[in-house]
Amino acid sequence: MKQVSFLLVCFLSPLIASAFSHVDRAASFEYGDPGIKSMHALAFSPDGVLFIGDSKSATIFAIQTEDVSAGKEVEDIEVNKVDELIADALGTEVENITIQDMAIHPLSKRVYLAVHHVDGTPVLLTIQKGRLDVVNLSSVNYSKAALGSPVEESATDRRGRSLRQWAISDLEYFDGRVLVSGLSNKEFSSSVTMMSYPFKENDQELASLEIWHAAHGQFETHSPIKTFTTAIINSEPQVVASYTCTPLVLFPLSMMKSGAHVKGRTVAELGNRNTPLDIISMEKGGESYLLMANTSRALMKISYQALESFDGSLTEPVTENSGTAGIDFINLPLVNVLQLAKLDDKRFVMLQRRSNGDLDLHTGSADRWL
Repeated sequence: MKQVSFLLVCFLSPLIASAFSHVDRAASFEYGDPGIKSMHALAFSPDGVLFIGDSKSATIFAIQTEDVSAGKEVEDIEVNKVDELIADALGTEVENITIQDMAIHPLSKRVYLAVHHVDGTPVLLTIQKGRLDVVNLSSVNYSKAALGSPVEESATDRRGRSLRQWAISDLEYFDGRVLVSGLSNKEFSSSVTMMSYPFKENDQELASLEIWHAAHGQFETHSPIKTFTTAIINSEPQVVASYTCTPLVLFPLSMMKSGAHVKGRTVAELGNRNTPLDIISMEKGGESYLLMANTSRALMKISYQALESFDGSLTEPVTENSGTAGIDFINLPLVNVLQLAKLDDKRFVMLQRRSNGDLDLHTGSADRWL
């Protein structure tokens, strides 16, 4: 029998309240309804603060969860037909929901899912040990920071489609800062905003981005990063970003200063007619790898060693349909992977559409796949 319950993200005991009281004061948390209008991206800090990227309000929310450390043994996550489970919990049909993003709490190892209902309602859910919980966001401890220069609500692309959903395309916590990719209202709209955490008023740095898009054969400044991660490459913190059609680009964090226009270094073209969906880092045998999920390609594996040894940049068009260039990569025999999240040093979790049509949440082993 499917179990559905409601998880109230609030202080359920004096012990939990005591554990988070110092963090609350430091981060100037408020208690109540943060007024989240959409959920386009999720990320966690190492101590379990959940960051939610809301493109409609162009705001990053930091939410206190009550999760605590899991036991020594964390079971594999295996949930079949997760979309049906979510639809049942929300009293609707599968076609009325969209899973926007997935993240795993670093302490409890609980899976968090951002879901949009067709009527526009955002819903935050958690899954652990096969049990689905709907998070009540009307009573939480939260802080927030509005983006200083988001793309306008009225902005549209050449086909008349709203660009506001790309105010926040992805986000990540790194070394005391929240990094947010998306579109700004600046002349060169592709951007990364960095904000210190705990949030402080008027403490943001927005840098516009430029890349050489080999599949398009041109420089671009208006397409947002679709997914990114951060990594130390050759002793320097870098944003490792991927765009539609599918360039892989490095941006040194040291260059992400307020008002800067940063030209990324395109290190790979991974094939056109494809959109990257998610990207994570994993390790095996002392070597680090990127795993990237895609709309029209299998799960890709890219060695950090290859990133470190490639000191050039793509500068010529890749004209062959689905042609590739730059660093090597491997297509793993895992297709229709929609979301990725790291479970621990040896395992990752995939949201994958199976060949029979089922949407399953399941665990992959680094020993097996890397």
